[in-house]
Amino acid sequence: MYNVEIAGTGSFVPVCKVSNDDISKFVETSDQWISERTGIKERRIAIEENTTDLAVGSALDALNDAGITPEEVELIIVATTTPDYFFPSTACLVQERIGACKATSFDISAACTGFIYGLTIARQFIKTGMYKTALVIGSEVLSKVTDWQDRNTCVLFADGAGAVVLKRGEEGIVAEMIGSDGNGAENLQCPAIPINNRFTQTIKTTPSYINMNGREIYKFAVKVIPDCIHKVLENTGYTLEDIKTIIPHQANVRIVDAAAKKLGIDKGRFFVNLHRYGNTSGASIPIALDEMSKQKLISKGDLIILVGFGAGLTYGAQLIRWTKD
Repeated sequence: MYNVEIAGTGSFVPVCKVSNDDISKFVETSDQWISERTGIKERRIAIEENTTDLAVGSALDALNDAGITPEEVELIIVATTTPDYFFPSTACLVQERIGACKATSFDISAACTGFIYGLTIARQFIKTGMYKTALVIGSEVLSKVTDWQDRNTCVLFADGAGAVVLKRGEEGIVAEMIGSDGNGAENLQCPAIPINNRFTQTIKTTPSYINMNGREIYKFAVKVIPDCIHKVLENTGYTLEDIKTIIPHQANVRIVDAAAKKLGIDKGRFFVNLHRYGNTSGASIPIALDEMSKQKLISKGDLIILVGFGAGLTYGAQLIRWTKD
């Protein structure tokens, strides 16, 4: 079995910034209302960039950071719930755009936990020796599936992409865990195209917008974040005190505050950039990780935990020893 390390990180977000005041112009809300309930001050919204465009931007940034050429990439995994097409996959479109001609490419759908799932899958391919280098991307244009008249959701979701390069090397990814609970699937959904063909009796016109039971998702997240953190530390020889930083899915600052209280730690040990980017689903963790890396907020040898939760319901965590200088 081979060790797997993070060799590079990258991110790419739309140019357009949308503030809380901008949103208050077309839906009944305010900067104070949004800030107090979510922690979000602004978000990036795509005007022309689609999911593949954002994914490509983050991929090239990560490859440059890692000093890896596209031809060296053997596996591309894109975590997304908002692809440009049902098919071909976003990963195949990224492969062609960046020139990664040798890479096996596919998408996965695990919503806000998608990037964690992608890391877990890619690590197995590298550990077993099937591949040496992988590119894992989380990319979303959630503005495509947001009901901009629903103030409970339109204030939350945004667009962006983040990526990492994984390769054989030092033991960067120490431990991981993922899970799912379909019993809560109805609490966070976005309908697909309804059945509508020559043989159906009625025409259905369900809009493809995100609908969320915020109260239930909050309760799920506050429980599952501490559970995932404890689980990923099991049998590693490390404790919570050894962890420098926890990078959670950037969903709501109240969730982070409640999870920190449940863990009995200062909320400052969680890295949060939600106020600038909003909830970018599967892109939120890699965007945050790239920001920490580029700003030198983590150093070689530091232990960090990535933890996510999302529709499905899905959840997961990674314990990582930072190996980059």
